[in-house]
Amino acid sequence: MSKAYWFIFCKGDLLLQKNMDGTYTIPLSIKPPIAIKAWTHIMHVTSMDDGTEVRVFSIDAPITNRTEYEMCGLRASYYKLSRDLYLKAGKCQELIYWDHNTRYCGVCGTPMEMHTDISKRCPNCGKEIWPQLATAVIVLVHKGDEVLLVHARNFKSDFYGLIAGFVETGETLEEAVHREVREETGITITNLKYFGSQPWPYPCGLMVGFNADYIDGDIHLQRSELSRGAWFHKDNLPIIPEKLSIARMILDNWLDTFNH
Repeated sequence: MSKAYWFIFCKGDLLLQKNMDGTYTIPLSIKPPIAIKAWTHIMHVTSMDDGTEVRVFSIDAPITNRTEYEMCGLRASYYKLSRDLYLKAGKCQELIYWDHNTRYCGVCGTPMEMHTDISKRCPNCGKEIWPQLATAVIVLVHKGDEVLLVHARNFKSDFYGLIAGFVETGETLEEAVHREVREETGITITNLKYFGSQPWPYPCGLMVGFNADYIDGDIHLQRSELSRGAWFHKDNLPIIPEKLSIARMILDNWLDTFNH
């Protein structure tokens, strides 16, 4: 047997291993680095780019009696792990969430069984399922050297972000962007341009980012979703999203255009 990275979660927190130099990594060993139960469900995940195998499972209580380990929230692990390990941790968390929420067949109620590393099959009726993504769009709307920023009611701190929302059934990504901007702010946009995408494992999302130009309209916030929103000059921005998010990536890219 070869060594594998062990991504171990406890209610959303991830087990990190402390290195001697103060950095962090994911436990790497042949066997699980902590004791497991007879019924522990160990899932196999796509290997790292260098071929190192990946395993993931969940535990009921955090590990607090081992000085070489630390429990850390997935978001916070972005600032402690390498990018590759953080992204893999996100995928592992999504699979744990999917596994926990698909224990029984949605057709006949029979306990589901793993079929492949990322699918389950009902042994009774044959129903097959795979992890599903909730696709959302996010857009930076700019007007000259100003950008539209909003504070959503579900934000846990005082930062401002970009217009975002989930894609509806039967809707293209572009249609979703125009609809979300219109519904949440009342303005219209043009010159929609794709920026990039980002897996968002909180718990199982995919964020698709865009840039757009303002056309017309006054801001009329959708108060059920947004508490604040306004145009901000590039030199007078409020608190903006942290660096792990695609919202910050789009904003940083926009700000860079003024430096070239």
